[in-house]
Amino acid sequence: MTEADTRKTIVLTGASRGIGHATVKRFSREGWRVITCSRQDFAENCPWPAGPEDHIKVDLADPEDVGRAVAEIRHRLLDQGGKLHALVNNAGISPKLKDGSRMNSLDTPMHVWRDVFQVNFFAPIMLARGLFKELVAAQGSIVNVTSIAGTRVHPFAGTSYATSKAALGSLTREMAHDFGPHGIRVNAIAPGEIDTAILSPGTDKIVETIPLRRLGATSEVADIIYFLCSGQASYVTGSEIHINGGQHV
Repeated sequence: MTEADTRKTIVLTGASRGIGHATVKRFSREGWRVITCSRQDFAENCPWPAGPEDHIKVDLADPEDVGRAVAEIRHRLLDQGGKLHALVNNAGISPKLKDGSRMNSLDTPMHVWRDVFQVNFFAPIMLARGLFKELVAAQGSIVNVTSIAGTRVHPFAGTSYATSKAALGSLTREMAHDFGPHGIRVNAIAPGEIDTAILSPGTDKIVETIPLRRLGATSEVADIIYFLCSGQASYVTGSEIHINGGQHV
């Protein structure tokens, strides 16, 4: 049996920066094959050794492109017996007004609502359903990345983002119920103020009210994602884990 036959494989969306980039490094360090998905082409100067053969350019805002990506992922998994051990739905968009302030429920244009829900909510279930057979074959795990904004009004995250993440949290529960009998675990993580490019000016004021008094590191989030996809979490499903330094309390 070759190494390619025994390596576990993860499909990760939103892999090019922040939490996604940290997750790539975490799983790679453990010997997993990481198939990355993002809106950008594979960068020629990227030090990531897997190269373009493990990268898929996909616009999650385009349902047809998501379907194309699913077909491409399934094709690339054939050399590993058609098995997918983990799907991490990390990609998300959080549009702001021109001055960087939040978009509220009165003023957010409907086309923005549709784009945000397509990326943050519909794409995860489209990918999970499209890769269902491969996940069953590996008795795999799904992790949906929600947000603290899904459970409270946030000073920077807009209404469309917050409600899409709340919906994704509910979807996680429903998926755990529906996918569980097939041996697939489905969980969510809800990050708070993590030190990424998505943070808005003024976040330092929020940090003053967080019990741990600091931002979270992307590596700390990646560690929890890895735990949920590992055998250590073999009886954990339908959970949404807060990663926010106690901000939710």
